[in-house]
Amino acid sequence: MSVIKYWGKRDEKLILAMNESISVTFDPTHLCTTTTVAVSPVFDRDRMWLNGKEMSLSGRRYQNCLREIRARANDVEDETKGIKIAKNDWEKLHVHISSNNNFPTAAGLASSASGFACLVFALAKLMNVQEDNGKLSAIARQGSGSACRSLHGGFVKWVMGKEEDGSDSIAVQLVDEKYWDDLVIIIAVVSSQQKETSSSSGMLQTVETSTLMEYRAKEVVPKRVIEMEEAIKNRDFSTFARLTCAENNQFHAICLDTSPPIFYMNDTSHRIISCVEKWNRSVGTPQAAYTCDAGPNVVLMARDREAATLLLRRLLFHFPPNSTDIDSYVVGDKLILKDAGVQNINDVESLPPPPEIEDDVLNYKYKDEIRYFICTRPGKGAVLLTDESQALLDPETGLPK
Repeated sequence: MSVIKYWGKRDEKLILAMNESISVTFDPTHLCTTTTVAVSPVFDRDRMWLNGKEMSLSGRRYQNCLREIRARANDVEDETKGIKIAKNDWEKLHVHISSNNNFPTAAGLASSASGFACLVFALAKLMNVQEDNGKLSAIARQGSGSACRSLHGGFVKWVMGKEEDGSDSIAVQLVDEKYWDDLVIIIAVVSSQQKETSSSSGMLQTVETSTLMEYRAKEVVPKRVIEMEEAIKNRDFSTFARLTCAENNQFHAICLDTSPPIFYMNDTSHRIISCVEKWNRSVGTPQAAYTCDAGPNVVLMARDREAATLLLRRLLFHFPPNSTDIDSYVVGDKLILKDAGVQNINDVESLPPPPEIEDDVLNYKYKDEIRYFICTRPGKGAVLLTDESQALLDPETGLPK
């Protein structure tokens, strides 16, 4: 999830950004893409399944990734399994790919970013590509711009680069997932529906029509990137929160400045943001930051564990579940729910109103507006799974299990 937003390309074909961006990688224990790749001489074409449904690989972005990985493939030999593939054979062999997300796809939670990062990483392992994640990020970028950042864990910067061929447009890790271990993330899943305007078409419309876009890319973002890097390095939550919220608000203002205007946030997104703003103002020091990408779902980052429990209590007060199943309403790191003193629906119903509320409490209850909350933290980047039982493809048929 980006805290300094990537929005707008200077090169559509190579997916080169108009400005640098910074993101945080979620803990894959709670949000992840799992991808299995297989190769066989009996496969007659490249095939891919996403969440069990076959999809076309004919698109330019997939073809770019496949081409770039195959060009870097090396010899593969495993005597125990009787496998021997020469470097030049990879151009003639076809692959099967199966990929699953454990979170909503195309709903503004960076599913394409994690998907292409996972795809490139898995193919690189299969074909014995001897390049690090930094160089692989330049390939993942050609599938989805944000995918370059998703190969790394912790906080990651996408260096926009200057070269016309995009060779220096790569992602670099600023700090790993353990560096800022106080940070707690709560994601409000407002909608799991596919967004009306895709990120790709939205960016194109903004670049073509927004009068604010060029000013943002040239004047605003470069300064914020420097400030954000310092805030992350110093674990300065107050500055981090100020910049993250400002970036979110300006990004969505740019979307509104697009013709026709693009609406990614909805009324529920606005209510969550208002809740956080009122709380921060009442305390006098930022306790939580908010941000949304191209969708209505809101990512909230609390300064520490104590702030996270207070945030979750506020969220449950304003947005209580419509059923008695609290375990499926708050998922991920369940300890935050326990720390917040909420074990069941009765605990939710007895939550007192936050002290910053001054108006009629009944006006601040919004049932049915949140699908569920995910509690998580900064996490590691792409990893190789060695447990074959986790594979998504049947080793005998090469088809999804």
